[in-house]
Amino acid sequence: MNVLVKHSSKNIVLKTSLDVLHIKKACKIVEELLIALGAVIKPGVKTIDIDKFAGDFIFKRKGASGLKGYMGFPANVCISVNNVAAHGIGCDYVIRDGDLITIDTTVGVDGWYGDGAWTYIAGEATPEKKRLVKAAWKAMLAGIAESSAGKKLGDIGASVKKTALRYGCNVVEDLAGHGIGRKIHEEPVVLHVGKKGTGLPIIPGMVFTIEPILTLGSGKVRFHSDNWSIIIADDNLSAQFECTLAVFKNQTDVLTLSNINLQKYIDFPPMF
Repeated sequence: MNVLVKHSSKNIVLKTSLDVLHIKKACKIVEELLIALGAVIKPGVKTIDIDKFAGDFIFKRKGASGLKGYMGFPANVCISVNNVAAHGIGCDYVIRDGDLITIDTTVGVDGWYGDGAWTYIAGEATPEKKRLVKAAWKAMLAGIAESSAGKKLGDIGASVKKTALRYGCNVVEDLAGHGIGRKIHEEPVVLHVGKKGTGLPIIPGMVFTIEPILTLGSGKVRFHSDNWSIIIADDNLSAQFECTLAVFKNQTDVLTLSNINLQKYIDFPPMF
């Protein structure tokens, strides 16, 4: 789940290797759910049924939805359709051919959390929609590539923004990634725009999410009347991919993509 950009402090809780092992358990369920949803999301399915599937999936694996009840959120996962940038709620909406469906899920296991999101194309899609989804995937990968010890958080944002612009897309700047661990939202705030060489240093022990939301529109957003769903202000399409990663001295592990060979999926996400 994205955090609204307000501020970024230096009150960062660094994780030990044992802490990361706990977080990995939650991230494993996140990853397995996002993979399984690829066969569930298709034209004719109601989004409320996807939410039920996700809730049952998490429960059967002895996890808990980190979103259900979080600050009053009423669903198991966020289901954002087409122009909904984030925090959409499953309902009686019936998915149509060509819809873009973003699932954002947070899972808790033994008091530790993992977070991830994928955008799926239901049925067939136009080249424009495929370009947007590809751009969102590539933007996340660009952020991952900058997430190593010794770099700065600004390096992540700069690389994400540059990738988005290369594909003719804009970044939703009002929503950001975040630290994660014992709490769903921890420091630092991870912006998806920035200047290389600026921002807080990335150091071993950091565990955070990268989750850029890209749009074919302006990147400005507004709240829906349900007070949860955040919508692209000009009603254009949006897409998002999110991962949770852990920074070590000599490597960075992508905890929610542990079974996916990223070298095989440089240009397109796995569901392509």
